[in-house]
Amino acid sequence: MASLMVSISGIRGETGSTFTPAVIAKYTAAFAKYMQGGKVILGRDSRVSGPFVTDLVKGVLAASGCTVIDIGIVPTPTVQLEIEHHQAAGGIAITASHNPIQWNGLKFMGGDGRFLNPEEAATVYAMADKNETDFKPWSELGSVTDDPGAIDRHIQKVKAISFIDVEAIRKRRFKVVVDTVNGAGGIIMPKLLEELGCEVIAINQETNGKFAHTPEPIPENLEQLSAAVKEQKADLGFAVDPDVDRCAIVDNTGTPIGEEYTLAIAAKLVFSKQMGRMAVNMSTSRASEDIANYNNCMFVRSKVGEINVAEKMKEIDAVLGGEGNGGVILPEVHLGRDAPVAAALTLQMLLEFGGTLQELRAELPQYAMVKLKVNIEGRNPDAVLEAMAEKYKEMPIDLLDGVKIDFENSWVHLRKSNTEPIVRVISEAATEKEARELAERFMDEIKASL
Repeated sequence: MASLMVSISGIRGETGSTFTPAVIAKYTAAFAKYMQGGKVILGRDSRVSGPFVTDLVKGVLAASGCTVIDIGIVPTPTVQLEIEHHQAAGGIAITASHNPIQWNGLKFMGGDGRFLNPEEAATVYAMADKNETDFKPWSELGSVTDDPGAIDRHIQKVKAISFIDVEAIRKRRFKVVVDTVNGAGGIIMPKLLEELGCEVIAINQETNGKFAHTPEPIPENLEQLSAAVKEQKADLGFAVDPDVDRCAIVDNTGTPIGEEYTLAIAAKLVFSKQMGRMAVNMSTSRASEDIANYNNCMFVRSKVGEINVAEKMKEIDAVLGGEGNGGVILPEVHLGRDAPVAAALTLQMLLEFGGTLQELRAELPQYAMVKLKVNIEGRNPDAVLEAMAEKYKEMPIDLLDGVKIDFENSWVHLRKSNTEPIVRVISEAATEKEARELAERFMDEIKASL
């Protein structure tokens, strides 16, 4: 049985085993107390367990005196935007992101529309562990109302991005296949693309939570999308995860371009329009860094995790940021990963480029990434990483988040897992062969040190 995952990304677990009504109520009650009975936005992805979780969360929030606005089945970034729209105290997205169908979870957000930062999250989790609650008497109970307009407002925000030329995109009439994996994107993604004048072929659109394939939008899960792009002779294909904060792209030949390149395309567009700063996490490709450097733009890295990237972006007043998992953050819309934003930026870049997506991908910096993991059961992961840091102390090394070692034309990033006895080994080089050899070399070195 998988353990309950508690992190800066919220809590998530398997429904009925680790993610139970008691667990849901405990964390929701703590968050409600932290909100001090304020206004809370509530949205969910399409998971089969979503309705019962939503009812339970609404009940606990109302019992704690909160004013709840239920916006239904929506992307996580829509919840973030609605916190700002309604000037709410915070929000909860009921989702387990890209985890399999049996999982669900809660993502907690503050009044700024961002996830709780590490300190805020730690406070809520400590309150939950102490079973802190603030349930109200009958005369002070909260209320629950519905707001069905959230998705339309999100679409309007995307169409209003300063360097998106909606009319020009409409005239181009892109043919696009979109795979929303029966998640929350089934409503917003086709509707946005249609409003941008695209001929849309939607697959796995029904928001029933019965995922048609493994939901993480990585190349091995995009076979159906790739086949549809080829069959339809489409210009490109988009795939999103169940809560629609990550976007992967398939080119006109049906080939996945790699989720790292969603952000690289966004960087190419944004920095062709304006100078500015960019922040990404430690494991994100050098492709975006090369594009920023080419345009003489400041580029910095943060710890892994959306809130860590968002905090760094706010600190440096970045115009763009994100993570290499297909997560694009455009502060002009909001400080959170947003697949609809990524899709719109991609269409604008492809329009301005004038060629095919395959040709555009070929003009971007060329890198390949390999992600492996090594079992270190019985060993202290911090000690393992410290030993590697000591061994490579003469190299350009960054210890912000695990151990990252930069070589001239490649890098390797070693990070411990917070939920499993493993060390993740992520490498990048000019070719997949070189990246795999580098990752396997460090796998062997870690194993030899155990």
